[in-house]
Amino acid sequence: MGEFSPSHWLIVGIVVVLLFGSKRLPDAARALGRSMRILKSETQGLRDDTDPAPATAPDTATGTASAPDAIQRAEPDTAQDKRDLAARLREEAARIESAAPGAKSA
Repeated sequence: MGEFSPSHWLIVGIVVVLLFGSKRLPDAARALGRSMRILKSETQGLRDDTDPAPATAPDTATGTASAPDAIQRAEPDTAQDKRDLAARLREEAARIESAAPGAKSA
């Protein structure tokens, strides 16, 4: 009980086609695919940017800073990078929505 059988999925599919129409579904799927690719590439870029550098032991003879100190100094930059990324994603989403067929004009 509570599981979807193939007949349930068929009914869901028919309802979706009736609600959205068969002409708009491929466009919506294409736009969703583009959005997912963009999101995937941006999150991968974020992961690459936030991967911690290999920790090294501080050199007490030269007085160099340890890796955690360098990471703490870099935190404001990464927060700003995250804000910049969020702004770029919002701009890209707005561009995709405006380019979609049948998009509403504001």
